[in-house]
Amino acid sequence: MTQRVADAAGTSPRERLLEAAIDHFGRHGIGDTSLRGIAEAVGTSHRMLIYHFGSREGLLVEVTRAVEARQRAVMAATYDADLPPLEAAAKYWEETVEATLRYGPLFFELASHAMQGKAHAASLREELIAAWLPQVTELCRAIGIPDDQAETHARLALGAARGLLLDLLVSGERDEVARAADLLNRLLLMSAAAGGVRDA
Repeated sequence: MTQRVADAAGTSPRERLLEAAIDHFGRHGIGDTSLRGIAEAVGTSHRMLIYHFGSREGLLVEVTRAVEARQRAVMAATYDADLPPLEAAAKYWEETVEATLRYGPLFFELASHAMQGKAHAASLREELIAAWLPQVTELCRAIGIPDDQAETHARLALGAARGLLLDLLVSGERDEVARAADLLNRLLLMSAAAGGVRDA
Protein backbone atom coordinates (compact mmCIF):
# COMPACT_ATOMS: atom_id res chain seq x y z
CA MET A 1 0.00 0.00 0.00
CA THR A 2 2.79 2.43 0.91
CA GLN A 3 4.61 1.71 -2.33
CA ARG A 4 1.45 2.27 -4.41
CA VAL A 5 0.83 5.59 -2.68
CA ALA A 6 4.42 6.65 -3.27
CA ASP A 7 4.25 5.66 -6.93
CA ALA A 8 1.00 7.55 -7.37
CA ALA A 9 2.59 10.63 -5.87
CA GLY A 10 5.47 10.32 -8.34
CA THR A 11 8.16 9.77 -5.75
CA SER A 12 10.70 6.98 -5.64
CA PRO A 13 12.37 5.46 -2.57
CA ARG A 14 15.53 7.41 -3.45
CA GLU A 15 13.60 10.68 -3.64
CA ARG A 16 11.92 10.02 -0.30
CA LEU A 17 15.26 9.28 1.36
CA LEU A 18 16.80 12.39 -0.15
CA GLU A 19 13.89 14.50 1.08
CA ALA A 20 14.19 13.01 4.56
CA ALA A 21 17.92 13.75 4.63
CA ILE A 22 17.38 17.36 3.50
CA ASP A 23 14.76 17.83 6.20
CA HIS A 24 16.97 16.22 8.85
CA PHE A 25 20.02 18.35 7.99
CA GLY A 26 17.86 21.45 7.80
CA ARG A 27 16.69 20.91 11.38
CA HIS A 28 19.83 19.50 12.97
CA GLY A 29 22.75 20.63 10.82
CA ILE A 30 25.33 18.44 9.14
CA GLY A 31 27.98 17.90 11.80
CA ASP A 32 30.15 14.80 11.65
CA THR A 33 27.29 12.32 11.64
CA SER A 34 28.22 8.93 10.25
CA LEU A 35 26.22 7.27 7.50
CA ARG A 36 24.77 4.92 10.11
CA GLY A 37 23.72 7.90 12.21
CA ILE A 38 22.09 9.57 9.23
CA ALA A 39 20.30 6.35 8.35
CA GLU A 40 18.93 6.00 11.86
CA ALA A 41 17.76 9.62 11.86
CA VAL A 42 15.84 9.25 8.59
CA GLY A 43 14.40 5.84 9.40
CA THR A 44 16.36 3.57 7.08
CA SER A 45 19.54 1.49 7.03
CA HIS A 46 23.02 2.54 6.02
CA ARG A 47 22.94 -0.21 3.39
CA MET A 48 19.92 1.41 1.78
CA LEU A 49 21.67 4.78 1.69
CA ILE A 50 24.73 3.15 0.12
CA TYR A 51 22.48 1.45 -2.45
CA HIS A 52 20.91 4.75 -3.54
CA PHE A 53 23.79 7.22 -3.02
CA GLY A 54 26.98 5.17 -2.98
CA SER A 55 28.48 6.68 0.17
CA ARG A 56 28.02 9.33 2.85
CA GLU A 57 29.74 11.82 0.57
CA GLY A 58 27.50 10.82 -2.33
CA LEU A 59 24.43 11.51 -0.21
CA LEU A 60 25.76 14.89 0.91
CA VAL A 61 26.46 15.88 -2.69
CA GLU A 62 22.89 15.05 -3.67
CA VAL A 63 21.56 17.02 -0.70
CA THR A 64 23.66 20.01 -1.81
CA ARG A 65 22.50 19.72 -5.41
CA ALA A 66 18.86 19.57 -4.33
CA VAL A 67 19.20 22.58 -2.01
CA GLU A 68 20.93 24.56 -4.77
CA ALA A 69 18.12 23.70 -7.21
CA ARG A 70 15.55 24.85 -4.68
CA GLN A 71 17.38 28.14 -4.21
CA ARG A 72 17.36 28.73 -7.95
CA ALA A 73 13.61 28.09 -7.95
CA VAL A 74 13.15 30.53 -5.05
CA MET A 75 15.19 33.13 -6.94
CA ALA A 76 13.04 32.74 -10.04
CA ALA A 77 9.82 33.00 -8.03
CA THR A 78 11.03 36.04 -6.09
CA TYR A 79 12.12 37.99 -9.15
CA ASP A 80 8.96 36.99 -11.05
CA ALA A 81 6.76 38.57 -8.36
CA ASP A 82 6.79 42.08 -9.92
CA LEU A 83 8.62 43.58 -6.94
CA PRO A 84 10.96 46.56 -7.37
CA PRO A 85 14.50 45.24 -7.99
CA LEU A 86 15.96 46.21 -4.61
CA GLU A 87 12.94 44.82 -2.76
CA ALA A 88 13.13 41.55 -4.65
CA ALA A 89 16.87 41.36 -4.02
CA ALA A 90 16.43 41.98 -0.27
CA LYS A 91 13.71 39.34 -0.04
CA TYR A 92 15.79 36.77 -1.90
CA TRP A 93 18.84 37.60 0.21
CA GLU A 94 16.95 36.80 3.40
CA GLU A 95 15.76 33.50 1.91
CA THR A 96 19.34 32.71 0.91
CA VAL A 97 20.70 33.57 4.34
CA GLU A 98 18.25 31.21 6.03
CA ALA A 99 19.25 28.39 3.69
CA THR A 100 22.94 29.20 4.15
CA LEU A 101 22.72 29.05 7.93
CA ARG A 102 21.36 25.51 7.59
CA TYR A 103 23.31 24.15 4.62
CA GLY A 104 26.14 26.61 3.96
CA PRO A 105 28.93 24.72 5.77
CA LEU A 106 28.09 21.62 3.72
CA PHE A 107 28.04 23.65 0.50
CA PHE A 108 31.47 25.16 1.04
CA GLU A 109 32.96 21.85 2.20
CA LEU A 110 31.75 20.07 -0.91
CA ALA A 111 32.70 23.00 -3.15
CA SER A 112 36.25 22.52 -1.91
CA HIS A 113 35.99 18.81 -2.75
CA ALA A 114 34.86 19.77 -6.26
CA MET A 115 37.85 22.11 -6.63
CA GLN A 116 40.14 19.30 -5.52
CA GLY A 117 38.70 17.05 -8.21
CA LYS A 118 37.32 14.44 -5.82
CA ALA A 119 35.20 11.90 -7.65
CA HIS A 120 32.11 12.14 -5.44
CA ALA A 121 31.90 15.90 -6.13
CA ALA A 122 32.33 15.70 -9.91
CA SER A 123 28.70 16.65 -10.58
CA LEU A 124 29.06 19.71 -8.35
CA ARG A 125 32.16 20.84 -10.23
CA GLU A 126 30.06 20.85 -13.39
CA GLU A 127 27.11 22.67 -11.78
CA LEU A 128 28.40 25.15 -9.19
CA ILE A 129 28.74 27.91 -11.78
CA ALA A 130 27.09 26.53 -14.91
CA ALA A 131 23.74 25.80 -13.27
CA TRP A 132 23.44 29.37 -11.94
CA LEU A 133 25.03 31.53 -14.59
CA PRO A 134 22.25 31.53 -17.23
CA GLN A 135 19.57 32.47 -14.68
CA VAL A 136 21.63 35.22 -13.07
CA THR A 137 22.63 36.51 -16.51
CA GLU A 138 18.94 36.84 -17.43
CA LEU A 139 18.32 38.78 -14.23
CA CYS A 140 21.15 41.15 -15.15
CA ARG A 141 19.58 41.67 -18.56
CA ALA A 142 16.20 42.25 -16.90
CA ILE A 143 17.55 45.18 -14.85
CA GLY A 144 19.09 46.76 -17.92
CA ILE A 145 22.65 45.44 -18.13
CA PRO A 146 23.65 45.41 -21.83
CA ASP A 147 23.62 41.97 -23.45
CA ASP A 148 27.35 41.97 -24.12
CA GLN A 149 28.10 42.57 -20.42
CA ALA A 150 25.30 40.62 -18.75
CA GLU A 151 27.25 37.40 -18.23
CA THR A 152 30.26 39.25 -16.80
CA HIS A 153 28.03 41.12 -14.38
CA ALA A 154 26.35 37.82 -13.49
CA ARG A 155 29.71 36.23 -12.64
CA LEU A 156 30.53 39.20 -10.45
CA ALA A 157 27.16 39.01 -8.71
CA LEU A 158 27.38 35.25 -8.17
CA GLY A 159 30.96 35.32 -6.92
CA ALA A 160 30.38 38.31 -4.65
CA ALA A 161 27.21 36.82 -3.19
CA ARG A 162 28.94 33.56 -2.36
CA GLY A 163 31.81 35.48 -0.81
CA LEU A 164 29.36 37.38 1.37
CA LEU A 165 27.69 34.14 2.43
CA LEU A 166 31.10 32.77 3.43
CA ASP A 167 31.64 36.01 5.38
CA LEU A 168 28.32 35.42 7.13
CA LEU A 169 29.22 31.88 8.16
CA VAL A 170 32.69 32.87 9.40
CA SER A 171 31.95 36.23 11.03
CA GLY A 172 28.31 35.84 12.03
CA GLU A 173 27.83 39.54 11.21
CA ARG A 174 24.40 39.16 9.62
CA ASP A 175 23.47 42.85 9.53
CA GLU A 176 26.83 43.99 8.18
CA VAL A 177 26.81 41.32 5.49
CA ALA A 178 23.23 42.28 4.54
CA ARG A 179 24.35 45.89 4.08
CA ALA A 180 27.17 44.73 1.82
CA ALA A 181 24.71 42.63 -0.20
CA ASP A 182 22.46 45.67 -0.58
CA LEU A 183 25.44 47.71 -1.80
CA LEU A 184 26.23 45.03 -4.37
CA ASN A 185 22.69 45.19 -5.70
CA ARG A 186 22.79 49.00 -5.84
CA LEU A 187 26.07 48.91 -7.74
CA LEU A 188 24.55 46.51 -10.28
CA LEU A 189 21.59 48.85 -10.73
CA MET A 190 23.97 51.82 -11.13
CA SER A 191 25.86 49.91 -13.81
CA ALA A 192 22.59 49.15 -15.57
CA ALA A 193 21.54 52.81 -15.44
CA ALA A 194 24.90 53.83 -16.89
CA GLY A 195 24.55 51.37 -19.76
CA GLY A 196 27.18 49.05 -18.38
CA VAL A 197 30.89 49.61 -17.82
CA ARG A 198 32.73 50.82 -20.88
CA ASP A 199 36.44 50.73 -21.57
CA ALA A 200 38.14 54.08 -21.07
